[in-house]
Amino acid sequence: MSLLFSPLSIRSVTARNRLWVSPMCMYSAVDGMVQEWHHGHLTQFASGGAGLVVAEATAVVPEGRISPRDAGLWNDRQRDAWAPIVSAVHDRGAIAGIQLAHAGRKASVWWPWAAHRGSVPATDGGWTTVAPSAVAFDGFEMPSALDTDGIDRVVDAFAAATRRALEAGFDVLEIHGAHGYLLHQFLSPLSNRRTDEYGGDLTNRARLLLRVVDAVRHAAGDDVPLFVRISATDHADGGFTPEEAATVGEWAQEHGADLIDVSSGGLVAHQRVQAHPGYQVPLAATVRRGGRIPVSAVGLITAAEQAEQVLADGAADAIFAGREWLRDPHFALRAAHELGADVDWPAQYERARWR
Repeated sequence: MSLLFSPLSIRSVTARNRLWVSPMCMYSAVDGMVQEWHHGHLTQFASGGAGLVVAEATAVVPEGRISPRDAGLWNDRQRDAWAPIVSAVHDRGAIAGIQLAHAGRKASVWWPWAAHRGSVPATDGGWTTVAPSAVAFDGFEMPSALDTDGIDRVVDAFAAATRRALEAGFDVLEIHGAHGYLLHQFLSPLSNRRTDEYGGDLTNRARLLLRVVDAVRHAAGDDVPLFVRISATDHADGGFTPEEAATVGEWAQEHGADLIDVSSGGLVAHQRVQAHPGYQVPLAATVRRGGRIPVSAVGLITAAEQAEQVLADGAADAIFAGREWLRDPHFALRAAHELGADVDWPAQYERARWR
């Protein structure tokens, strides 16, 4: 039996395999509302055999969007727009997850194919961003430092978005604590210059993330799997380290998280990343700490045997992929064929199962 195509049960949910779709921003929402594009985009991966399909970073408040075109879940209309997409993913045999997010100082920026770069001015629909400290991301506008009331509102917004996500039918929740967005900004000393209970040592810098984990777990109840995505290194001197990431992973688990989705980078423009196939897998292994913390691995994982080997080596419990799914929305069906795994194909595709 292939490890990659063995089921994985977390709380009340079972994924049919361990080859999953990472959340990938589409920058195609309107006022936070997902569109027909999102329906076709996400459901194709379920038809292609994914065990879990996680929807893109979805802002818990309007000012938490990365760009004005990001998806949101701060009102009921947005919840209702997600519901048919979730249902369609279920109809195709996959489970559906959503990544709840707040972009912090990296919010209010132009989408990748816009004619401009950097922060969106107010005249074009931009807004003032917030962060742990008044420290700007290089090339972006200066954020406002959150006060304690503002921090409380962030926690409450994650809880409210959790309830809407579950009402929309999502099976799995992921808290976005990576890639230089708000919760990561609190974790890293490069962006967190606070001197109160949310700044200084790791215990204080992790306080907001753990409050969010507590709030989401309380709102979700005991049956719903909860993931936390972290950047296990900032790829920059003086930043968040893999050892700190492992410690925060343990703390998150103690507060109700079930799996740590291990990525890296995104906090500072001067990061130095040496990307190569599987380059983030050792970070997942570090956070996993010999199996004490369930983790997923990500990062240029593009081939069936490569993904299988990551699991066989004990570096991770599941595999997230992104760009390979964009290149081949039937990545899982292809991988199963290459590994000789006997998996169910959609009846409509059976004619292509055997060469």
